[in-house]
Amino acid sequence: MLSNHKHTLQLAIIALLLGGCVAVLMPFIGTLLSAIVICIASAPLRTRLLRVCRGRRTVTATVLCLLLVVLFVLPVALLSGSLANVVDMVIGYVKPHLESGLPADLPGWLRNLPMVGASLDEYWHQLLASREEMNELLRQLIAPARKFALAAVSVFGQGLFQLVLVIFFAFFIFRDAEAYANAVRLASRKLAGDLGERMFQMTGNTVTGVMVGIVGTAAAQALVAIIGFFIAGVPTVILLGVATFFFSMVPVVGATIVWLPAAAWLYDTGQTGWAIFLLFWGMFGISGVDNFIKPILISRTASLPLLLIVVGVFGGVLVFGFIGLFLGPTLLALGQMLIREWLEYPGDGTSPAPDERAPAQPEGSAP
Repeated sequence: MLSNHKHTLQLAIIALLLGGCVAVLMPFIGTLLSAIVICIASAPLRTRLLRVCRGRRTVTATVLCLLLVVLFVLPVALLSGSLANVVDMVIGYVKPHLESGLPADLPGWLRNLPMVGASLDEYWHQLLASREEMNELLRQLIAPARKFALAAVSVFGQGLFQLVLVIFFAFFIFRDAEAYANAVRLASRKLAGDLGERMFQMTGNTVTGVMVGIVGTAAAQALVAIIGFFIAGVPTVILLGVATFFFSMVPVVGATIVWLPAAAWLYDTGQTGWAIFLLFWGMFGISGVDNFIKPILISRTASLPLLLIVVGVFGGVLVFGFIGLFLGPTLLALGQMLIREWLEYPGDGTSPAPDERAPAQPEGSAP
């Protein structure tokens, strides 16, 4: 009886300890997972660099973190600084129109829109005729615009802080990667034997494949965008290309938030032909890369069916946010492995013989 109470007390203490650890780590879960994803995806680079640095793990981790700063932190800081210039430019563009008065008529293409053009033109003349209604409309537009600007600045600031924190965590993971990997592999084997070992390897392959697909697609979209911006004569091509690279990794919004305003600027400056060109270039060129290349690239590198990749990416984002890009496909891959393992058992509770298992899939092919 005393032994049972002692066992229950031990379990309660362990549960409280684990709960306390989870509570402490909870604010950093997303950041820590991001650091782990980056470290898993850059493992081959770390291995090569470790040989170059003659096995000095601290030096290797420092070099890799400096590389992350150059690739991610500096461009985000550059975009944050440019945001203020963009806001000033928009204010400078809108202010003269408000001071000199709004045009008496809408542009012809807007008035001639089917079904809605006439209604828009009538509402515009009502606004011009009623000063109070115009002021009320401006007040309704200014407040959301101001909130959006503050939210954008806050997002960039939080993004910079989170990137710095991710690199801080990544330094220690890079430095002691072997110890962490061996501990996770040992825990996997103790929990599930050979299945745990295979799940451990599947997790690494899936995360690496998704990272390659997302970053590779973002780089391809940025390159296509730079070519389009250069052909259309849009200024600050490199800055817009960097913005395209980062926004391409943001779900839902994507690179549209970059090339659509550029097309609008071309139209406003009287370059209607180039505006139409950039509009089609963005829809079928820049966005086409994301819609077609990303799923194929991820499915090839992660050895997963295309359907699982698409469902995993979108479902993961909806449930977990940005980190769900990696968690979604990984969880589906592990679930697929568990189902296959269950189906391969003969049903009497015994493990199948090694030659009865399904042949291993070659690396880089969909199962």
